[in-house]
Amino acid sequence: MKKSLLALAVLGAFAGAASAQSSLTVFGIVDLSANSVKNGSVTQKFLGSNQLNSNRLGFRGTEDLGGGMSASFWLEGGMANDTGTGGSSGAYGFERRSTLSLSGGFGEVRLGRDYTNTFTNVASFDAYGANGFGNFANIYASTPAGLGSGATTAVRANNMVGYFTPGNLGGLYASAQIAAGEGVKGNKYTGFRAGYAAGPVDVAVAMSQTDVAAADKFKVFNIGASYNLGVAKILAQYDQRKFGALKYTSYQLSTSVPLGQGEFRASYAKGNAEGGTTSANDANLLGLEYIYNLSKRTALYTQYGRLSNKGASAITLGGPAPATAGFSSTGYGVGVRHIF
Repeated sequence: MKKSLLALAVLGAFAGAASAQSSLTVFGIVDLSANSVKNGSVTQKFLGSNQLNSNRLGFRGTEDLGGGMSASFWLEGGMANDTGTGGSSGAYGFERRSTLSLSGGFGEVRLGRDYTNTFTNVASFDAYGANGFGNFANIYASTPAGLGSGATTAVRANNMVGYFTPGNLGGLYASAQIAAGEGVKGNKYTGFRAGYAAGPVDVAVAMSQTDVAAADKFKVFNIGASYNLGVAKILAQYDQRKFGALKYTSYQLSTSVPLGQGEFRASYAKGNAEGGTTSANDANLLGLEYIYNLSKRTALYTQYGRLSNKGASAITLGGPAPATAGFSSTGYGVGVRHIF
């Protein structure tokens, strides 16, 4: 009897040690706002998601393998909280991120669906991240910036193998990604990112190419930098997309200013189309935003954005576009965001 009790105690100790070496986290963001967007003479009011942060529900876990190595997974899907559906397709899945990783002193090898390096770079040097009326994606990731290439890799890529350097390189960081097309044109992606971050300074460059149905490849190059002054953080970036003779170049200058429990953000961006018949298809974007933190998890926010199209450019900040291009799109809204 005593031996049985001893054996159970030993097994219990081993089980406790094993569980202590693993972790599982359930996390998410719920973001909803009341908005009004006017495109030319057409106005639409709507309750929208993702204006401060992208809605998500996710699960991530890590197991310590010993010897400085660990295995981890990350499953994350989007939510449209105004309608109660999930993801951009309306059916909940793990379309935001679905990865399995092996990490150690060598860095991290990551497999699955993930952000592309070129998107990570532009989002990192935008005070808005990738959300809101003033965010850079309203210029660079819009229909004109795709240049009709058919590439599906503006934000994420499927079937990806990525390598990320360890975090002990004196501020240097880099990552490389290859995504298999698996017979689908526009899915095959190769991207690289490298940067340096130390103290108040962060600067990085990224480039990629995506194989599409045409002989030409869709290519992206961007570079960004930020400097934290303490009283404000200043961010600037340049992004260029090429497909054959077509080229779309965009620039952004943005800032975030802490104000007690709040934060003020401002952004100005410009997009310039070149080549073919697109040369007059330009756009300018101004964004203003104020965030008030009720707690570490919950925030109220209000925002304003104005996008001016030129030529045949017809970018909107949301809602339907009028029949005639070259219009202005103006949006404003108020919302609440909760992180769990």
